[in-house]
Amino acid sequence: MRSRRFVSRLTRQTQALILAGGRGSRLEMLTDWRAKPAVPFGGKFRIIDFALSNCLHSGIRRIGVLTQYKSHSLIRHLMLGWNNLNNDYGEFLDLIPAQQWLEDESWYLGTADAVYQSLDIIDSHNADYILVLAGDHVYKMDYGELIAAHVETQADITVACHDVAIEEAHQFGVAERAESGRIIGFEEKPPHPKPWPESPGRALTSMGLYVFSRNYLHHVLEADAKDNASQHDFGRNIIPGALERGDRVFSALLRDASPGQAYWRDVGTLDSYFQTNMEMLERHPALNIFDPDWPIFTNLVQAPPAKFTDHGPTGGCRLIDSIVADGAVISDSFLERSIIFAGVNIRDGCEIKRSLVLPDCQIGKNSRVHNAILDNGCILPPGTIIGENPVDDRERFHVTDNGVIVVNRAMLGQPAAYQPTTISPGTI
Repeated sequence: MRSRRFVSRLTRQTQALILAGGRGSRLEMLTDWRAKPAVPFGGKFRIIDFALSNCLHSGIRRIGVLTQYKSHSLIRHLMLGWNNLNNDYGEFLDLIPAQQWLEDESWYLGTADAVYQSLDIIDSHNADYILVLAGDHVYKMDYGELIAAHVETQADITVACHDVAIEEAHQFGVAERAESGRIIGFEEKPPHPKPWPESPGRALTSMGLYVFSRNYLHHVLEADAKDNASQHDFGRNIIPGALERGDRVFSALLRDASPGQAYWRDVGTLDSYFQTNMEMLERHPALNIFDPDWPIFTNLVQAPPAKFTDHGPTGGCRLIDSIVADGAVISDSFLERSIIFAGVNIRDGCEIKRSLVLPDCQIGKNSRVHNAILDNGCILPPGTIIGENPVDDRERFHVTDNGVIVVNRAMLGQPAAYQPTTISPGTI
């Protein structure tokens, strides 16, 4: 058993770097105006809140967030909701934009290049260990266990891993793991993933979460930067290169560091984003946001409680397996397996089924919305029907491979910019 003192000493010597600068193109119109880590999730959160909350619970309070594309909404969220770390005790949340160094005026070329361009900032904090995180995954993890495993195995790189269904594994880096935990093979997004012998029908995949000793990180990133054939990516280049050289690359399993049931989702596509939100509505969801021992922190919306109105004997609200956030007003309507975000106003006689209604949407009387995502600030005229006529939906909106209808303001002929109705700045 590791002592808490041992783990806490290691986390105090660690700096976390959250990669939050990717284009997020697979989320399509949801990232037209915001970075992927800033996309709303679960009724009141942003996706990046999960990585940040894990850091705080793990005792890691030196955090850098690497930003690049469409970062305004993300930066406002971080400034308003995550500005309570105490610099007097060496704690900080540092926003690190793409540097575009004078000798190489390029944006980040890949995940490894993003960290390489920030090495001078990393060095200024003099941490012994660097924890590299993705800002667009939903999960809970005690990073202290991960860092302790890195030190105990004397690893050069430790890769956090989780098993996924074999048919989904082609989307990720797939690892082969010896009994000691050492990684003996790794392939990024293989067309035919190798199953994990411990769990037939599943593959052991990288979570895109790594621990490096600082000096080793310097060495490999400087060498990678000089390699013109490299894509400058951790999964495609850094990990395979380390294995080819015989460096000590070890795995750490999420199940050994999860504060509850092991759960991890990459919400990089519209369908995975929608499905991950829907999983929160299960009777006993694998991701428990109600756990008082591991809450997810965020920028709290300053708004009144949700309100439900009943305007007569034929009115009233009925909700089945749904989540409704602060500031929402639901009037004489039926909700089933839906998540209603802050500031949403649903007028009389509406029916919302299996849908995500993002902040500040206004839904007119007698509208029906099924199997849909409504982006921030959408205004649906009275009698709008979405999700019942596939031909009409495809003509007007975006429909995913799994049949989820995605609607934004532009598709409705409304201006891209809008004025939030909740007292919550930066909700785009």
